[in-house]
Amino acid sequence: MSDNRAERAPVRYLTDEKFITWMLCPTDELDTYWQRFTEENPEEKAELLRAKALFRKVKLSSYKLDETTKAKAVARLEKSLLDYQRKKKVRRTLIMTVGTAAAILLLIFLQQDMFRQSDRFSDRSIDYYVGSELESKEIQLFTGNRTTSFEENIDITISNDQRIAVKKESSTDADEISTERNSINRLVVPHGKRSKVMLPDGTQIWLNAGSTLVFPSAFDKKTREVKLRGEMYAEVAHDPDRPFLVKTDELDLKVYGTDFNLSAYEDADPWVVLVEGSVGVKTAGGNEMKLAPNERIVRNQNGLLEKSRVDVSSFVSWKDGYLAYQETPIAEVLKQIERYYNLSFNLDDHVSLQGVTCSGKIILTDNLDNVLTALTLISDTRYHRENKSIYIYE
Repeated sequence: MSDNRAERAPVRYLTDEKFITWMLCPTDELDTYWQRFTEENPEEKAELLRAKALFRKVKLSSYKLDETTKAKAVARLEKSLLDYQRKKKVRRTLIMTVGTAAAILLLIFLQQDMFRQSDRFSDRSIDYYVGSELESKEIQLFTGNRTTSFEENIDITISNDQRIAVKKESSTDADEISTERNSINRLVVPHGKRSKVMLPDGTQIWLNAGSTLVFPSAFDKKTREVKLRGEMYAEVAHDPDRPFLVKTDELDLKVYGTDFNLSAYEDADPWVVLVEGSVGVKTAGGNEMKLAPNERIVRNQNGLLEKSRVDVSSFVSWKDGYLAYQETPIAEVLKQIERYYNLSFNLDDHVSLQGVTCSGKIILTDNLDNVLTALTLISDTRYHRENKSIYIYE
């Protein structure tokens, strides 16, 4: 086979959506399909291997989409989100969506015959954000004098008799953790992880990445109080005789009922949005400000509370597995992505991408390439991964 034939042979695989989906989101079903394919067509095995090698060299987001193609791709993302919300089948939805978007990118890419050329990112002189993949850390649960670590996301349930049950994300069964009665517990969720806690009164709390929640095994008869550093979404059980209180470094909340989202990270101004019910917010020594549904309160850098009406769905969507943006600065989006995927981006002001905004939705899957591809679609940018480094550029 001549060199030219060798280059052309794998092309049909690189334009095959099933092959692209296999490369992006491999499943047991796809593994079986392609294994059977090579068994039935042994003469194709070498070309398939070359296609896989070429695919790894292709930078999926290296082509800047025209507005029409971009609108179609974003529409597919929107449709996949609706499918996700309706069916709760995130993985399958993303496979189809990103596979289709990737097919579009690759078709254009191949037409330009770019994959034949060695185009090292490091040779370019461009302005970019650069991120690094960090070492994964475990979730830690401190109960009294005992510490328990978990490699995967967990759900914690505390019963009325103060027993603590922990269910791992990959398991259907829960393990019980013994603890002293009336102990004060601390759950530390690092970047790249999430957890959920059901308190003994029935209140449910979703903890976002990079958060710490301090909570008792049993509430007293007068109040229900927890402490937060990070972000949580809460559905508070109704109890008119015992107010639910949340303490943070900068804000105190008194919950009159029911659903709200509180963000209190150390590197950003704290804020709270209300979905239902009523919440009172105050700073140290300040007066309480009431929050109504679809309102947001931010404590600004001067220590003052600012209230505004918002679409709360974009602030609470992380609980349901996606992020929503409307003309959001890309630096803010990257800050969220780095928490979810345990990354660290340089977000210095000197980078020219400071003016770039994002409008659209990103589905939070386990595949970082899928997330970065979605980011490029809603921000009109590109990305490149090299070892553990990620470059975002125009």
